[in-house]
Parts: sequence; C-alpha cells; structure tokens
Amino acid sequence: MTIKVGDKAPEFTLPSQDGTKVSLSDFRSKKNVVVYFYPKDDTPGCTKEACAFRDKYQVFTDTDAEVIGISGDSKKSHKQFATKYNLPFTLLCDESNKVRELYDVPATLWILPGRVTYVIDKEGIIRHIFDSMLEFEAHVKEALKALKAIPA
Repeated sequence: MTIKVGDKAPEFTLPSQDGTKVSLSDFRSKKNVVVYFYPKDDTPGCTKEACAFRDKYQVFTDTDAEVIGISGDSKKSHKQFATKYNLPFTLLCDESNKVRELYDVPATLWILPGRVTYVIDKEGIIRHIFDSMLEFEAHVKEALKALKAIPA
C-alpha cells in the first residue's frame, strides 16, 4: 500500500518520551499535525532536523499545527534527546516499526530507517509528503509551506 497526498492518514497510538499514549486522533478537528519519521536519536542528521523543528516550533504553533517526531528509539532515548536539545514537541516510540510500515516510510539501502515528513490537516487528510535523507532542514521548510497552503 502506498500512501499519497489526499489519502486519510493512518491512525496510530504510540508512547511518548514521557510514557503517555499519543494518538493521531487526539488532534482531529483541533490541529494540523506534522509527523516526521527520522532514523535515530542524537545522530548528526537527526539532531539537525530536530533542532530545525525546534527553532521554528513557534511558527508551527502559530499556524495551528503540532509537530510529532517518530523513530524506533526507546522512551529513555527520546527523553534524553529531547532534554539535551530542549525539544518542545513530542517524540513517539515506534520500537516495532509498525507505524513506520503503516506510513510506508522506505528504508535507505534496505537498512537505515527513512526520513519522511507528512503534513496532515485537521480532518486527518495527508496534504504533503516530503522524503529526503540528506536535506534535514528542508523538512521544516516544506512542512511550513504546506501548512500555509491549507485553508484556515
């Protein structure tokens, strides 16, 4: 199954770095959601990407959006990563990679988990998908551009 713009975003519930369960449906009719999948906490590229989302977090909240990062790391790893870099958004633990598979996030060289960002509107429809392993900060720019195109 390939996910594309215009599709209903697959529902998920995962634990956050604080241990609370977070579901995509928690935001339905309330906020747009930027879900970004990344390979691993505290690695150079993933840190650049997370810090780029952190630095523009206020712009995301001003556009009525929430940012959620997802990787296969543990709650402990997410907590340390979020604390170390003062990340104001939620990181979710997909240790079994079930949500990554649900969203059809490809692996790079068949081993490294991919880096893909999805912009999901308040009705749960995917409005934009950006896939790039090496353009870390471009995920933030692409997401903001897509959010601005969603009618208020």
